[in-house]
Amino acid sequence: MEIVDIMLYGAYLLVIVAALGAIVLPLISALSNPKSLLKSALGVLVIGVVYLISWGISGDEVTAKYIKFDITSTSSQVIGGVLITTYLLMGIAVVSIVYSEIAKIIR
Repeated sequence: MEIVDIMLYGAYLLVIVAALGAIVLPLISALSNPKSLLKSALGVLVIGVVYLISWGISGDEVTAKYIKFDITSTSSQVIGGVLITTYLLMGIAVVSIVYSEIAKIIR
């Protein structure tokens, strides 16, 4: 076994540990404060609704390039929905940052 293989397995292990920590530790702290869990669930629900709207308005066209990568009309619509959701959430984040900075300046 080469050193690169050992390092890759070590990196895989660290990613798994970090992912488990990122999922489990907030759940443990949320169980001590159930209201924060409700707020998180509301946030996930809002993102889900934004995705469903984005999925509904995304196209399902399949071009020759898509066929080369075995992308069907369903997966094309899912990908379009994810992209539109990403663009919307990024736009909302930028607008909220600009708004908060302008509100700080005015106060």
